This record gives sequence, C-alpha cells and structure tokens, in this order.
Amino acid sequence: MARFLPAFFKDGIDLDIVGGAEGPYDIPNKRVEYVRHEAPEGMLTGNWRGVGPTRNAPAIECGIDEAAHLAGQDPVIYRRRLLTGLPRLRAVLDLAAERAGWGTPLEPGRGRGVAVIADFGSFAALVADVQVTPGGTVRIDRMVCAVDCGQVINPVILKQQVESGIVYGLSAVLYGRLTVADGAIVEGNFDDSPVLRINECPRIDVHVVQSTETPGGVGELGTPPVAPAVMNAIFAATGQRLRNLPIDGSRLRRA
Repeated sequence: MARFLPAFFKDGIDLDIVGGAEGPYDIPNKRVEYVRHEAPEGMLTGNWRGVGPTRNAPAIECGIDEAAHLAGQDPVIYRRRLLTGLPRLRAVLDLAAERAGWGTPLEPGRGRGVAVIADFGSFAALVADVQVTPGGTVRIDRMVCAVDCGQVINPVILKQQVESGIVYGLSAVLYGRLTVADGAIVEGNFDDSPVLRINECPRIDVHVVQSTETPGGVGELGTPPVAPAVMNAIFAATGQRLRNLPIDGSRLRRA
C-alpha cells in the first residue's frame, strides 16, 4: 500500500498486508510481525482479490488445522472451542459443516477441509470436498460456504459474489504461478497462465444466514478461505501437509 495507496501505510505498517493476520481465534497471547519487502523498482504491485486476508488465511487456517491434528481433535470441534467470542462466526462454521456432511465417511483418496474468515464486517465458513488421484491430480468436487453478512439487500448478487470469489480462489490455488525473468512477467495470457475452466468447476453451495445486523461486505469474502480449505482437505485425503501455493501435484503422487 506504500506505493498503491500511501494513506494505508501508517507508522511503518502496511494495513493491507497485515489484514487478517491475527486470526479470529480466542488465543490469549499473539504476536504478529511485519517486515516491509518491496518488489524491485519498476515492477508494479497492487491488490489481489480478497486483499490481506487472502494472503494470511492459509497460514492462520492451516496452522489451526495442524494444531487440531496435534491435539488429536476434529478440526471443526477444535475451531468451535476457540470461537466463543465470535458467535456469528461459530454459527456459520456449524452451518457449513452440517450442510457439507462433515464427519460422514468418504472413499479413500478423498477428504474434507474447512476454513473460516471474519472480515469486511461479515463472517463465512467454507468446507472443501476434494479428491486426490494416485498420480497427484487434485479434483475439487464440492465447495460449501455459509455466510453471515448481516441484513441482505440483494440475495442473488450476494450468492454470485461468493461463488465468483470461490472460483477466483480455486484458480489461484491450482494455477496461480507467475514467472519473473529479467524484471518482467514471462506469462502473457490465459494460454500460459490458465484459470479454472467450466468443466473443472465444482458444485458450489452457498447458504446465507438471515440476519438483521448491519450489512457487511461480500465482494471479497469468498476468496480468502478457499486455499486453506483445499489444503486442509488434501491433508485429510493424503496425510500430506502442503505449505506452498499453487498446489504442486508431484508432491502428492502415491506409489
């Protein structure tokens, strides 16, 4: 933001980059550090859909998943214990888990993963249902999202925004790699920088909580939880914990 919108760069802190970095959980002792690291001069940088929370959600939500695994607890139950201070977020977590059939048996090679977000004045939980082939190919079968954005003005546009945010997030998770050479981006168009195709798009279910609270934002709400939900689902399916994006299927191949 120091380049793009200097008003958001205050006291040496980029308010966009640290967005969502504290996470929503009731953890008494937190420390968030920020180190400014700019791109080389002449390389333009700007916002990515979902802004700060999209970058920080994988660290927070995959980290919570790892903590749940180490504690020997179900990822949804573990999150619920840490969300006592945010009942609206806890409610969408319960709703998404219920509608996704959380806890029901899955075939080998399939897994479910969950992630939540509290930002833009709204709350959302996302459950990803994925399949990983022995060759390491990841197929997204279903995405179930529960949203509480306060009073809903236009429910059709709300669902469209969440659906498109999920598709955008899946494009980043599966294909969002750019190559820089000699200070320039190598990829030029959608032939060498693909996005999610219609035949790859999973079933997307969006469930909206009826509320009389002040309306919140939904334009960027659907994107941040996509990557961690998918990465957590891959772990559930394979036992492999991924920490880099986009997904590298070669790490998921099974003999």
